[in-house]
Amino acid sequence: MNGIFKKIYYSQDIRAIIVLVLILAVFGTLVWFIIPAGNIQKRDIPKNEIPVAQSLSPIYHGDRTKEQVIFTFDGGSVDVSGRQILPVLAKHHVKGTFFLTGKFMEQNADLVKQMIAAGHEVYSHTYDHPYLTRIPDIEITDELKKADMTFKDITGGTLRPYYRPPYGDIDKRVIETAYEYGYEAVLWSVDAEDWEAPNISDEEVVNKIISNIRPGNIFLMHIGDDITGRVLDRVFSEIEAKGYKIVSLREGLEN
Repeated sequence: MNGIFKKIYYSQDIRAIIVLVLILAVFGTLVWFIIPAGNIQKRDIPKNEIPVAQSLSPIYHGDRTKEQVIFTFDGGSVDVSGRQILPVLAKHHVKGTFFLTGKFMEQNADLVKQMIAAGHEVYSHTYDHPYLTRIPDIEITDELKKADMTFKDITGGTLRPYYRPPYGDIDKRVIETAYEYGYEAVLWSVDAEDWEAPNISDEEVVNKIISNIRPGNIFLMHIGDDITGRVLDRVFSEIEAKGYKIVSLREGLEN
């Protein structure tokens, strides 16, 4: 071996250097494969723990073959009707669907815990309620991430796999960015327009809903106005009188 190194050193034989490099490379490869697999630490990633988006197509309605409708409630900032909505859902044995912002959850953590304890579904409405088409991809992801982290801090759960874009503001880029992060967009069939209060009456909101009862329709209502809390019991009673069932988003999407 000393003779080889001397030859390399004194003769500057390039071919000998190449041969030596190849020998070392082969030796290193053998050592790598000889190491017992048990000595190599690997991180096991749990499978199927976090729900993920199933489709790039936004959801506008549920199953059209069943006489049932889906009621969803958006919480963007303040809680006005939230504590009136929950008793109505309980009275009618309905599991509600809520889309909440991170800021709403921070300000109403106890209400969020009540929703989860009652078995209602809670999904993302972003953290800060921005127009998603007006912000870059990284900020879209951050909005979803921050909202999910807020929800996890309060409940230990996740908001995946659904989100509702604020203002219904969405395009191909937003859909694809959110999908890559595990979220599927949910919009609506009928906007009850309760958010227009005080420029809309209780009766107008009720009529808007009742006149649009169709199989699978998704209704959009809000927690931040007082109309929802006042009319919801009446609305549910009239829907049930028509022979329709009121279901959650997950129930309504089942075939």
